[in-house]
Amino acid sequence: MASSDRNKSARFAKGRGSPDAAERSDSIRVPPHNVEAEEGLLAACILDGGRDILSECFEARITPEHFFKEAHRILFEALQELYNESVPIDEIILLEHLRKTNREEAVGGAATLNAILSRIETTAHAKYFSQIVKEKYTLRRLIRASRGTIEACFEQQDDIEAFIGNTQEEFFSISEDRISEDARHIQGPLQEATASINAIVNGKSTHGVLSGYIDLDGMTYGFHPGEMVVLAARPSVGKTSLAMNFAENAILPGAGKDPAGVLVFSLEMTSEQLAMRLICSRARVDMKRIRDRVVSKDDTRRINQTVKEMEKAPLWIDENSSATILDMRAKARRLMKKAGFKLVVIDYLQLIRGTDSRVQREQQIADISRGIKAMAKELKVPVIVLSQLNRESEKEKRDPRLSDLRESGSIEQDADVVMMLHRPKQEDDDMLGGGGGGTNLPGEVERIKLIVAKQRNGPVGDIDLTFVRRYTRYENFKK
Repeated sequence: MASSDRNKSARFAKGRGSPDAAERSDSIRVPPHNVEAEEGLLAACILDGGRDILSECFEARITPEHFFKEAHRILFEALQELYNESVPIDEIILLEHLRKTNREEAVGGAATLNAILSRIETTAHAKYFSQIVKEKYTLRRLIRASRGTIEACFEQQDDIEAFIGNTQEEFFSISEDRISEDARHIQGPLQEATASINAIVNGKSTHGVLSGYIDLDGMTYGFHPGEMVVLAARPSVGKTSLAMNFAENAILPGAGKDPAGVLVFSLEMTSEQLAMRLICSRARVDMKRIRDRVVSKDDTRRINQTVKEMEKAPLWIDENSSATILDMRAKARRLMKKAGFKLVVIDYLQLIRGTDSRVQREQQIADISRGIKAMAKELKVPVIVLSQLNRESEKEKRDPRLSDLRESGSIEQDADVVMMLHRPKQEDDDMLGGGGGGTNLPGEVERIKLIVAKQRNGPVGDIDLTFVRRYTRYENFKK
């Protein structure tokens, strides 16, 4: 190899870097830490007698791992043990506990304790010490996570999407751990609850996104912030139709009511298909007439009027069919900051990809279910997620129940509200060309049962809805 070629290769290797070179570089740079703040916090805990300050540390989620020095980690762990045993804490008791557990030498004995205690004279700055300790620990976690991601990138990844999802989850968990909400005194929640009660009584607010169906809203008072609402049914029963009717009633609530923005994650249908369904449903135009190219002038007029009405409606559709719950949460957070919305619809749960393809599907569904509930709480909006039911209710010819939720009981556990659409098979369905309808009414109209099987903050029961088959539209049932 020529000298110039060797120099080029050397420059390329130096610029690209190797894991060994990165490790040598990292060994020179000391991870972020503040020994003085760690000593100050430990001294404050000891001087305070292990009462208030140590309790505040636990509330702030500080653990022995937060301390950079090994001796400091052992000391905080010992303080934690004495606290759990309700033992009063001072330097003598702490030193004796370290001796009994054979850790005195590891921390440096009495000399180290005396040096730490001489660091401060008052506990007044303990809160600031704890903030510094947490910040340095977070920086070290970010460095470890980033280094691990870089090293993993050099290795062959079997599933790149799962790898990206796991990386996002790791960094998101670091962000979540920084959030520590203190317990609130009852005075604040009482004032908020009183304001909500007055608003509801005076007809000014329902505190929730209304579904648009009188009987359902009378039972649930709308879909509320932080709720995970499950809408379940057998395939081709009408889950998507009802969910899109919920979305339509939210974005176009009628005169005198403010629209509520809606984000729809459609894993089964394209955004164009959903848009067409919305247009035909609201315009009350039979989609079959469009496909048969027999649309009347009146149909065209209503379609154009509906499109004009919906063009500026606050509705967003994401049609990524291979999304994970981490992808959805990231997209929802970005859109919330950019535009804001009041409701999320996911169609449907069993199509969401798991972040780890190696675990069993039931465990994946459990993780997804927890992720959906976390999304609702984080964004402070209701999340309506569609789900499938198993075949048991059809086999046994009965109404569906909570145990029929497909693949995981964690859905039932995480959900605040569980609703089930039921269209019992009728003998005349085949003659009418239905796909398994409910009680048939004139003009291809059916009475469908909506079973509210669980409601954490309200009653349960059955609700009748009218399904207009030709428009794939649900309406209030009228006797």
